[in-house]
Amino acid sequence: MPQNESRNMITFMVIAFAILIGYQALVLDPANKKRQLEAKQAAAATAAAKPQGPKATSGPSVRVSRDAAKARSPRVTIATPALSGSLRLQGARIDDLFLTERGPNGLKYAQSLKKGAPPVELLRPEGAANAWFADFGWEVPQVNGVPVAVVPGLPTADTVWTVTSGDVLAPGKPLVLTYVAPGRLVFTRRVEVDDRFMFTVTDTVANLGAVPVTLNPYARVQRQGLPVSAAQNVHEGGVGALSDMPDREKPELRLFKYKPWKKKTGQTFSSQGGWLGITDKYWLAALVPTQSEKIVASFNVSTRDGVDIYDANYGGTPRLIAPGKQVTEVSRLYAGAKVVKDLQAYQKTLGIPFFDKAVDWGVLGFLTRPFFNVLEFFFSHVGNFGLAILATTLVVRLLLFPLAQKSYESMSRMKKLQKPMEEIRARYKEDPAKMQQETMALYQREKVNPMLGCLPILLQIPIFLAFYKVLSVTIEMRHAPFYGYIRDLSDRDPTTVLNLFGLIPWDIASTPLIGGFLNGPLHLGVLPLLYGFTMWLTTAMNPPAPDPMQQRIFQLMPIMFTFIMAPFAVGLLLYWTFSNVFSIFQQYIIMHRLKTDNPIDDFIARVRGNGKAV
Repeated sequence: MPQNESRNMITFMVIAFAILIGYQALVLDPANKKRQLEAKQAAAATAAAKPQGPKATSGPSVRVSRDAAKARSPRVTIATPALSGSLRLQGARIDDLFLTERGPNGLKYAQSLKKGAPPVELLRPEGAANAWFADFGWEVPQVNGVPVAVVPGLPTADTVWTVTSGDVLAPGKPLVLTYVAPGRLVFTRRVEVDDRFMFTVTDTVANLGAVPVTLNPYARVQRQGLPVSAAQNVHEGGVGALSDMPDREKPELRLFKYKPWKKKTGQTFSSQGGWLGITDKYWLAALVPTQSEKIVASFNVSTRDGVDIYDANYGGTPRLIAPGKQVTEVSRLYAGAKVVKDLQAYQKTLGIPFFDKAVDWGVLGFLTRPFFNVLEFFFSHVGNFGLAILATTLVVRLLLFPLAQKSYESMSRMKKLQKPMEEIRARYKEDPAKMQQETMALYQREKVNPMLGCLPILLQIPIFLAFYKVLSVTIEMRHAPFYGYIRDLSDRDPTTVLNLFGLIPWDIASTPLIGGFLNGPLHLGVLPLLYGFTMWLTTAMNPPAPDPMQQRIFQLMPIMFTFIMAPFAVGLLLYWTFSNVFSIFQQYIIMHRLKTDNPIDDFIARVRGNGKAV
């Protein structure tokens, strides 16, 4: 080989070797170190980062109509036996739902009892007033408030997903959506729905890139603004069953009413499984994570443009997604009516803790729930909740029969002792101590216990409150008819004495200036008046109070309670009136047997022309 060629070859080899060394030192080594550092950061984030909720979002400042908000994004139809609506492809959000289940007489959950009334609207798209929707997604976890990495292109509420399978979301017809992020992350969302109210969202993230990524799943239910009509004495707002580890490992019921929720915003719970969401009186939108997963659940409130934004969300455990690997997260959304049997079925089959407590059973739940079960039992046999209420009332009265029997016997004997007691009061009016002593001696001789008369009433009070709660909170009572003019046992009596119970064509509520007052405390229907009469009759059958002032108070009580009870649910008045009738019948038999003066015999005697009964 010539000397020049040898020298050139050596020079070439030296330069090539130098280039290789330089490329290794300046390019390959830094790239490897960067990948190793990112892998370590991702592993550290997976090991150290705790589950966290999603970042807060806020609604748009400009409100549009519901139809206009719905038209902002392409959609896929949702059609089930219980629900109808659509899923928004922009954000893959469930935000358009109506309760369209049908019963024997049309829509099961119509907005009112008017003919042709539209179905109840549950979820509403963002951009419209009173928006209510559910979101699912992935976020980069944080350590001490700092993201562990930058992952561009994660799907957001503005991301438009592509439908890869399915043209309608229905039972047995899942919908599959995909989205490919710039960093070669492929997001696949499979949405399923059953024939009731449960959606199942299966999110899969596949890493087709060369760098590991750490993400954590999240889900949220958000409501922008308060419900149009708020219920009284029923919980509405944030709700859930969550533990708070490490202090509380067992789930507990969490309740946040709308107004107090604003003052307690930022409530966070480190829970394993559980559920959380936002509830109305009858309707619920609740998130259900995998019950074995550790989550951080949050209840937040923010305000924008004068609108309060209520947000119930949870973040799952961060996942490390290595190159060529994928991870999957399964979440559920219950969106529908709070039907007790449905809630209990999901509670049993999916292991959701205290799911039936989404119904506000109240502090007397130990009575409310058994009453509801008894009502459901009778309804399944008679097919009418009004008849079920009468049957339940009969069961209650039979259970209280022995105690009521002793009470009414005692009161009947006391009524027969009115003349001797008047003589004692006249004889010892200057000596109250002696009067009390002689009165007690008279009670002992005649085997009378005046305290027994109070026991049935005391026992009836919690029963009354439990019945009131059942009629107030259970969807099964909503729009449940009885017979005749009673079309909704959960609402007040629609008739009023002011227009002769409908004979006069006068809309009381629309009367200028005084319509609200006339339709309020003066709205006395057929059933409130019947209740007032039965209460007066039971009071008249009791022994009179010794003090004239007390006698006057007891005489006025039936009138007062008639006005007090008039706005209550018809079903409650039906229970109380029938209970009074049962009491009157039982008390009359006892008084007739003991030959005690009573208003029924007096009335019969007057009708026969015999004067007062003796």
